[in-house]
Amino acid sequence: MESKSAVNHKNSSYKTEILKNKDKYLLLAPFFILFTLFTLIPVIVSVPISFTQFNMLEFPKWVGWENFSRLFIDDEVFLIAVKNTIIFAFLTGPISYFACLFFAWLINDLRRSLRTAFTFVFYAPSISGTVFYIWQFIFSGDSYGFVNGLLMRFGILKDPIQWLTDPKYNLTIVILVQLWLSLGAGFLAFIAGFQSIDSNLYEAGAIDGIRNRFQELIYITLPSMGPQLLFGAVMQIGSSFAAGGVAVALTGFPSTDNSTTTIVTHAMDYGTIRYEMGYAAALSFVLFLAMIFTNSIIRKILQKVASD
Repeated sequence: MESKSAVNHKNSSYKTEILKNKDKYLLLAPFFILFTLFTLIPVIVSVPISFTQFNMLEFPKWVGWENFSRLFIDDEVFLIAVKNTIIFAFLTGPISYFACLFFAWLINDLRRSLRTAFTFVFYAPSISGTVFYIWQFIFSGDSYGFVNGLLMRFGILKDPIQWLTDPKYNLTIVILVQLWLSLGAGFLAFIAGFQSIDSNLYEAGAIDGIRNRFQELIYITLPSMGPQLLFGAVMQIGSSFAAGGVAVALTGFPSTDNSTTTIVTHAMDYGTIRYEMGYAAALSFVLFLAMIFTNSIIRKILQKVASD
């Protein structure tokens, strides 16, 4: 055990470090306060709420594991939501991750003005709130929709297809749009990671026999970007499991036969429409555990790749 003097010395060093970097902590304070109030505290509070029956009007009533048993035994829509969430996560997650890495690597060696322009072009869809109207027009279910109009003009279709309400098509369309929107924070992290690599490493690699950009990527770039690769993986996991906004915007809420329902939209249904907050919290808690489990697996894989 540490002695009292050692503990006091450690606490003193912490205080000295904080005072030394107080300007940085002040800059971080607004984000930290908002993150604590609107993310950290709600996540912590939702755990005990998931074991209650809570309608926002009456005091929560403890029901134990009833919400979770209802999830896996009685809720048929939940099983559909789990299936759709898995499809979303295992398709959009890896594809968007490697797309972020590829496009960031592709534009990294461009001159600064061009790199900035391409970064804006790739990143802009992830922060724009009007893109859904574009996709609604493209896949509109009448003859004026871009896809229907094009296919009917060339004689491929006789009647327009209800792309966004037909369960045969709408999930695929939502996945495509989600992929198009996926070049977000992970993409910026990769851009920053590429720019932070010491150019001397590439010169040393050329002396050691590295002859092309692909070899540079494998033997120098990726091993030097461990933190950025991990951050990008965490961001893509979060966005793929939390997919729901795109489905609601394109296919409605709820979608036809729950064909694009995910765990997030299912929780929105019970939390914002039915006001069964305990059940919604249980849904969110299951999703949170799935994200933590997947994140731990990805972390181990990346650490193993980095060590090799």
